[in-house]
Amino acid sequence: MRTLTSTLFLLSLFSLFGGRPLQAAPDFSQPLTAIDVADYRGREWTLTDFDDAPVVVLAFMGTECPLAKLYADRLVEMQQAYADRNVAFVMVMSNRQDSIAEIAAFARRHSVEFPVLKDAGNKLADQLGAERTPEVFVFDAARTLQYHGRIDDQYGVGYIRDSVAEQELRTAIDELLAGKPVTIAKTTAVGCKIGRQKEVRDDAEATFRGGVAHLLMNRCVSCHREGEIAPFALVDYEEAAGWADMIAEVVREERMPPWHASPDFGTFANDRSLTDDEKQMLFDWADAGAPEGEGGLPELPAKVSGWQLPREPDLVVNVSPEPFDVPAEGEVRYQYYVVDPEITEDRWIEAAELLPGNRAVVHHILCFVRPKGERGNIQAARSFLVGYVPGTRVDVLPPGMAKKIPAGSELVFQIHYTPIGTDQTDQSKLGIIFKDPETVTHEIVTTSAVQPALRIPPHEANYEVSAMLPEQLPDAVLLGMSPHMHLRGKAFRYELVKPDGTRETLLDVPAYDFNWQTNYVLTEPLAISAGSRIACTAAFDNSEANLANPDPSQTVRWGDQTYEEMMIGYFHYAVPKGSPTVMPEKAGGGGNGQPSRVEAAMRIFRFLDGDGDGKVPLDAVPGRMQEIAKRIDRNGDGILTEEEMKAAAEAN
Repeated sequence: MRTLTSTLFLLSLFSLFGGRPLQAAPDFSQPLTAIDVADYRGREWTLTDFDDAPVVVLAFMGTECPLAKLYADRLVEMQQAYADRNVAFVMVMSNRQDSIAEIAAFARRHSVEFPVLKDAGNKLADQLGAERTPEVFVFDAARTLQYHGRIDDQYGVGYIRDSVAEQELRTAIDELLAGKPVTIAKTTAVGCKIGRQKEVRDDAEATFRGGVAHLLMNRCVSCHREGEIAPFALVDYEEAAGWADMIAEVVREERMPPWHASPDFGTFANDRSLTDDEKQMLFDWADAGAPEGEGGLPELPAKVSGWQLPREPDLVVNVSPEPFDVPAEGEVRYQYYVVDPEITEDRWIEAAELLPGNRAVVHHILCFVRPKGERGNIQAARSFLVGYVPGTRVDVLPPGMAKKIPAGSELVFQIHYTPIGTDQTDQSKLGIIFKDPETVTHEIVTTSAVQPALRIPPHEANYEVSAMLPEQLPDAVLLGMSPHMHLRGKAFRYELVKPDGTRETLLDVPAYDFNWQTNYVLTEPLAISAGSRIACTAAFDNSEANLANPDPSQTVRWGDQTYEEMMIGYFHYAVPKGSPTVMPEKAGGGGNGQPSRVEAAMRIFRFLDGDGDGKVPLDAVPGRMQEIAKRIDRNGDGILTEEEMKAAAEAN
């Protein structure tokens, strides 16, 4: 199983989903007596049209809901599978914001050949008590409700399982066709709220034109506009009004806007959180029926046509040599590509942008630099050149600061795709604007504190690990922090460990979300004294309560795939150009600028000693180093100490 974002979006915009019912609960005792709804072509459908069907399935759907898009193809497959049994499938579109043209396009894209109804005024949804999309109602030959809820358990809030474990809809149909009672008659439908046509209060103070549009423009529209990563736009009134109740719900539950940093530590230039007054405006607007109001609308910022860069890039390279085909469903493993940018001298980056070719399916891209022709480890856990995650905006670097690409380097790209229910194609690219070397005063460095010795026990709800930057930092300024874990990631915290040993919390993320891997950019760069280090603490949830958990019964170790885990505390800092990016090693090196055997050993030890206490339990040492660590542990107490590591290095 793996998350779907995008979802930032898409399935990561599963944060737009929930399951709390607001309409009257469906009545299993009352038979369905009428439908009387026209389809998107204008044909009126009635219940008598399905007199010959032993089972009727009504599926409430929406044209823009990510879950509905994923399940549309599954419903089509099921309808085809049961066609010879005369089971009737009907899609019902009740969202006020779904136009006839959009419904027609949805039916065409998903090859829906059974009725797709436009439930004007959400009358059928109100009649049945439908609340979400997708949400299904199954009626027997007497048109008595026999099953209500989800289609199956594969897709949910922020996750997707590799396969279906519970096929409730299919099971209900099979049992009815066999003349058996339905074993599971009700499940909770998880999806987007139906955008209902509601009575509008004339005396409402919060209106779309009177403030809501400006708020959405400032906080949401960068993603929620045509051609961006969000699954629907919030630019015009009719569209936004249809999502008013959904907006209020996810804001109230703090699932949107996507911002996970605690306000207790640090201030950040890219803080997406809403003020209490902004939240209340959205709540009041939804409660009042989403009135349009009067007044002017904010001007939509010019659509970024191609690059967000301040000018045309000096260098453009394709991430993949050919377009990559993303399937409608299933697991897509990370893709890796190597590109030779033909850089023959050191180059400085003023701005860089990874530009997805298809934002709907690109979850993230990372670009790394390594010497040309080198194979194997790209040190991805320690550093990267530039990255993209949904919602990324090109940061303006502080004056005089730049990243360096050494002469003779090649670029390595890692890209993660998320299927969205229809076949897609992507060819992303990287654009770089180079900076005049004479204007560079500081080099920007990305590095990390990493804990590779993960062994997360089965069913453990709060497994904590820590990591310490192996090197000491020179005098520098901290620019931002980018925590990284996978599906079991729960919380993440950064601390500055000062030369005197005191600690200062820099960033606390109490509810980490793999779908939203944010670079937390400090409002003001933070001065760091030479000899400081960065320490990170992370918590993982490997329990059943974590719905994104691929398998709570497994012991989880480090690995690239999202069903494995990582603990990386990336951060970005700057040092004066030409000065060391880490504190120089103490005297006693091995010559030729290389660290001595003892110094190299101590670097490894500090890497393993996540909490900096001078002790490393043997069971926390990565498997490939276990035998060596056991030999170094001279007293056999199962603890590797700094003294033992040093003694072993000196003995060799």
